Order: sequence, then structure tokens, then C-alpha cells
Amino acid sequence: MNGSWSWLNALIGSVINKTIYTCGTATLQIYDAYNQHRFKYFGEASVVSILQAFITIVHPVSLYTRLVSISSEALEHLVYASLVYLLVCLIIYSVISRSKTLRSTRLPWLSMKKRILFVTSHPDDECMFFGPLIYTLTAYTDCIVYILCLSNGNYENLSYKRREELWSACQNLGIPEANIILVNATNLPDDPNVEWRTETVANFMLHTVETLGIQALVTFDREGVSQHPNHCAVYYAAASLCLTNLLPKDCKLYALDSINIVRKYLSIFDIMCTCVMSKYWCLLNWQQAAVVRNAMRQHKTQMKWFRCLYIFCSRYMFINSIREVNLADIELEMQIQEP
Repeated sequence: MNGSWSWLNALIGSVINKTIYTCGTATLQIYDAYNQHRFKYFGEASVVSILQAFITIVHPVSLYTRLVSISSEALEHLVYASLVYLLVCLIIYSVISRSKTLRSTRLPWLSMKKRILFVTSHPDDECMFFGPLIYTLTAYTDCIVYILCLSNGNYENLSYKRREELWSACQNLGIPEANIILVNATNLPDDPNVEWRTETVANFMLHTVETLGIQALVTFDREGVSQHPNHCAVYYAAASLCLTNLLPKDCKLYALDSINIVRKYLSIFDIMCTCVMSKYWCLLNWQQAAVVRNAMRQHKTQMKWFRCLYIFCSRYMFINSIREVNLADIELEMQIQEP
């Protein structure tokens, strides 16, 4: 290992030495200039003392040493701060998970919304992204959860298997087969290279909402968690229904928060950020999250090695945070996107 990186060490050493030599030469030139041209303004002793102080401050070796010392100290503080943050998150997660008095959810609209529709793009989205929220809602006996999946997962010609996997995963999450709507439309393929028409997606969504008397519609936000074009298309379709006032007045639209990639893979250690930055959220303890992981494992055709890591490392397997989307939010987003 040391041998394979020796060229890099030599290169860094060469750059540092050259920098020190260049800076040292420049410093000596400044020193000579002061000696030759500034004696008439200062006495020799004054010039020497000034230059000695100057060289002490900006001498490349001294400066390099000080920078290394400051960097090491800053890195040490950063490590300590990170360890404290992780420890605090672990304590909060443990307390909330085990406490019978502290609530692991902050979803005030639950008491009013009894028929909730999750709109996803592909089979497995319900587990990978919405699992904690679906698990939480299906635990309420008076809450009916529906899934509208807009493609049959035929990206690798596995639509038949993907359908069975979706049924099995939803069963693990507590959603009966009768509450699953799987769209099989040629103009909505499971393909990131194909653009889904907003009007087509919106029509499927509106028909389902009106037919089932949906009171809360939950889907992706405009970033689509992973910026998958099919995920984003679902949000824009839902937003178009809001803009045109086609959604029933008693139906609210909620979007799953997309977060940066660092937070996305913090697992349970994103709890502090979520509690502080999000209005609505839910949290699963380790046993409850195991149910979501098991549901995800039903999607056998999708369980590549990186998804095996995902189900343990992703915060979306433990924590969901959502926000209510209203007309003003959508109009503001459209203004921001305009060139």
C-alpha cells in the first residue's frame, strides 16, 4: 500500500519544497530591497527589527507549520463535534423508541384524514422511500391506506415478477391486495429515459382520488428523493392538479422531503436534523424498521448488493418527513425555476 502511494507522497513533497523555496526567495528579495532603499527612512536597527518580525510571520516554513497546527486542531474539534452529535442522536433515538410517553410521530393531520393514497412510480418505491410512513399509518385501525403505482416495473422485462413482489411487500406493510392499484400503460414505462406526460399521470391520479374518496395524497416532492425523472413527473402531475383546482377541496397534498446525500445515508443519525427542520415526521424503532426491511426484501429482483446496504444505511428506512403542499408553494417553486 505504501509503495503504491509513494509517487503521490513524492509529488506532494516536491510541491511543498518548491513553494517553500519560492516563498523563501521572495522573502529574501524583500529583505534586500529594504536594506538597499529604505535605510534613509529608518535606521539600520529599525529595518532589521521590522524585517525580522516580518520574516517570523510570513516565513514559509513557519507559516506552513502554523497552518498544519491550525488544521490539525480544527480537524480534532470536528471529530469531537461529530462524535457528540452521533451520541446525542443515538440517545434521542433510543429514548423515543423505548418511551411510552414520547411520541415517535408528529403527524397532526392523522386524526382527520382516514383515506390516504400513496402515489409511487415503480414497484419497490413504497418500501424504499415511504416505508416508515406507510407502516405508521396502517397501524391505525381507522386509517385506510391505498397504493397507486404508475408503472409495472418492466424496465428489465420483469413486470410479472415485479407485480407479485409488490403484492407481497404491501402485505408485509399491512396494505391489503384490494387497496393496490398497479397501472399497466405503455406510455408510462419504467424507464428513466422516457419522459412521462404530466397530463397522463395527472389523469390517473385524479381518477383514483375521486373514485376512492381520498382525503390525503402523498407522493414525491419535485426532487423525487433520487432525482429519478419518473419520481419527479409524479410530483409535477400532482402539482398541476393543485394549480388547476382539480383536486377535491377535502383532499390535501403532501410531499416526501428530499434531502442531501449526506443526510440520506445517515440512517438513524438523521433524527436530530429531521426533528428540527421538518414539521411532519415519523420514526420507526429497530423492530418496526425490520418489518420495512423485510417488505423490501420481497422485491427479490431489485435486491442488488447496494440495496442490501441501503436498507440499513438509508434514513428512509427509519425516518420519513413530509410537508403539506399548497398552491402558494407550487407557484413559488415555478417562479424560482423560471430563467
